[in-house]
Order: sequence, then C-alpha cells, then structure tokens
Amino acid sequence: MAEAGALLDTAFWVTIACILMLIAVSGFFSGSETALTASSRGKLKSQEDKGDTRAGTALKLTEDSERLIGAILLGNNLVNILAASLATALFTRLFGESGVALATLMMTVLVLVFAEVLPKTYAITNPETAAGRVAPVLRPIVAIFAPVVNVVRFIVRRVLALFGVRIDPDRHVLSIHEEIAGALALGHSEGMLEKEHRDRLLGALDLGERTVEEIMLHRSQIEFIDADTPMEEVIAQCVQSSHSRLPVFRGEQENIIGVLNVRDLMREVHHHLSHGKGRLKRVRHLRLESIVRPPYFVPETTPLDEQMRHFLQRRNHFALVVDEYGALHGLITLEDILEEIVGEIEDEYDTAESTPLLTIEGGEVLVDGAMTIRDLNRATDWSLPDDEAITVAGLLIHEAQQIPQQGQVFGFHGFRFEVVERVENRLTRLRIRAL
Repeated sequence: MAEAGALLDTAFWVTIACILMLIAVSGFFSGSETALTASSRGKLKSQEDKGDTRAGTALKLTEDSERLIGAILLGNNLVNILAASLATALFTRLFGESGVALATLMMTVLVLVFAEVLPKTYAITNPETAAGRVAPVLRPIVAIFAPVVNVVRFIVRRVLALFGVRIDPDRHVLSIHEEIAGALALGHSEGMLEKEHRDRLLGALDLGERTVEEIMLHRSQIEFIDADTPMEEVIAQCVQSSHSRLPVFRGEQENIIGVLNVRDLMREVHHHLSHGKGRLKRVRHLRLESIVRPPYFVPETTPLDEQMRHFLQRRNHFALVVDEYGALHGLITLEDILEEIVGEIEDEYDTAESTPLLTIEGGEVLVDGAMTIRDLNRATDWSLPDDEAITVAGLLIHEAQQIPQQGQVFGFHGFRFEVVERVENRLTRLRIRAL
C-alpha cells in the first residue's frame, strides 16, 4: 500500500513537472511568433551587417513567413493540447469528474498568463533582440516540422481556392516603399518626426514614382533667345535674366538650335574685348551658333530618379522636355529634381512676388495656378488628389469641367476654390481654404 502511494506521489510530481515544462515551451513558441513577426527586417539586416549571426538567422527564417508561422503554430498547439490532456488526467484522478472543470480553469489561467501574455509582452518590447535569441533554437524545429507544414499549407490553399482566394507566398502584403512611407507618416503623426524631415525623406522615396512632366517648367514660362537677335541685345537679355542657361531658337520656338550658357557667352565677350582693345563693337562679330551647346531632349514620361541619374552621368544639368509627338513641352533642371527632396531652393534672384503660395488670414492660401498639387500638399499638409491633374489650376478645371471665370467659386474634396485672376485661358491666381 505504501509502495502504491509512493508511485502515486512520483507520478503526480512528474506530471506536474511535464505540464510546467510544456507551458514553458508553449511560451517559447508564442514569444517567438511575436518576436519574428513584429521585428523589422531592415533592423535585422543592419544587425547582420554588423556581424550579428543570430540576426542573420532570424532574417532567413522570416523570408518564408508562411512556413515559419505554420511550424510555430504546429508546435504551440501540440504542447498546449498535450499539457491540457495531462492536466485533465491528473485532476480527474485527484478529484473525479469535477477534475475536468478544474483542469480547464487552471490551464486557461496558466496558458493565458505564462504561455501567451507574458512571453508576447516581452517579445514585443524589443522584437529584434528577442528574434535573435530564439532564431537559433527555432531554425531546426522549423526544418523538422517542414513536411507536416507543407501538407497543411497544401490543404489550406485548396480550401481557400474553393472560395476563390489565391495565395502567392512571394507577394508581400506591403511593398518596401509603402512600409517606409507608412512609418514616416506614423512618426510624424506621433510627433517623433518633423514635417520638413518627413517631406525630404518622402520626396527622395517618391522620385521613382514621379515623372519629368510633373515638375518641369512649362514652355509658356520658358525664357527663350531668338538666334536672329542682335548680339548686344542678347548680352543685355542674359545680364538681366535670372537664369544661367537659356534655350536658343531660330524662326519658331519649336526649332531649338542649342542652349546658351551665360558663362560661355561672357567668356567669349571677354575674349573679343581683350583682343579688340576694349571696343564694344567687336562683340557684334560674335556668332551665337558657335557659342551655344547642343540641346539635350528628354521624354516627358521619364521617371525623376532615372533623369537625375542621366544628369549626373552626362554632367549636364539642363534638359528640354518633349511630348510623345516630339513637340517642345517644357524644361527641367537638376535643381528642379533636388527641390523635390529638400524643398524650394532660393537664391538672391528669387523675389517675394515669385512665391507661388501666400498664406492669408482665416486659414486661406493664395496660390499660383501653375503650382503643382504635390507642392501645395507638402506646404499645407493637405491631401488634394493629383491623379487627374498636375497643377492646382488643372485640378479646378478638371473638377469644374470648364475654364472658370474670374470670381467663380467651387467646392470639392472638402475645399473652397475661388478664381482670383484669369489671364486668357490660364487660371493664374486661386484662393483656397479648407471647409
């Protein structure tokens, strides 16, 4: 009788030890799931580059998230079910039929606190560190469970296919671009990132998504030089201009024969004056065609990041933009692209009158109609759509389905638009405020 009691005591304590061990293993699986799914792949990659091999192991595990989650869930369910079965058997032996209810209550509390909340709370506080610690242990477990997980994966996909759901394991739910943009927006909304820093990072991020047409200077605003203009007038125009490069045409503006760099012109003027003993009439003999540089044409659909790369490779910071028919559409410079990242670059030639945006009382803004919607959104933190139009005036014309008259007022997208000034068919000045 005494031997039976001893065996019963031994079995009791062994069972208790097994249950506690299984709860600890369950906590390991739960914490591993949270750590590996919440950790940033970018941070893990950075740690791996610094020599952290555990971070590299965690990064490899997260490459196939479906297999990883399947293995973790399989192991977690196995140990939870086994722990619950042992607890039920133990409590039934001790308390009879009421032991089932007691085992359910006890296991619910233990699993909830020690196998779910506690490990997941620890893992979420520093997911990259936790992921690095569990990855070496979890890697062989994932490999062992791989055949079973593959079978489960096959069954799940076939069931989902019956409901028209197709799973692509290589497709990320969010692209890297969207993840970074979302993190920047979240950081700004929580006050951890200043608006100007957010705008600069988003500007650099969006270069590949935007085209030359969106930021170019339209041909109606380009300052040209007529090749048949007397040289004295050309020199005067270049001296008075705020631009260092001017396109040169002959006959009509579509016929661009080159681009005049003011520095090249001044060099030639100095050369002629030096050899002509300072006589200004010598500059009349200058031939504009011998000074201008060949024009560089680019399509209006060129992405900004690609165009910036071309500028740097060609060591040329000025390009003329043509449309699909080859007609001159505008011009773009390297500075225009850089301004999409760092914001407006102003020098001593930029005047207050040329400012496209002016904030007035009552939360209203006075906007140049040629200002791009993107620039307006960045300056005011608004979210006007730019899918159908590039400029603010283009948006108003698109929504109104007409060219509005001066003084007309419209309301759409939660904003009030008033046409302040119209020149011919161009809306040159608009007053906007949020409703």
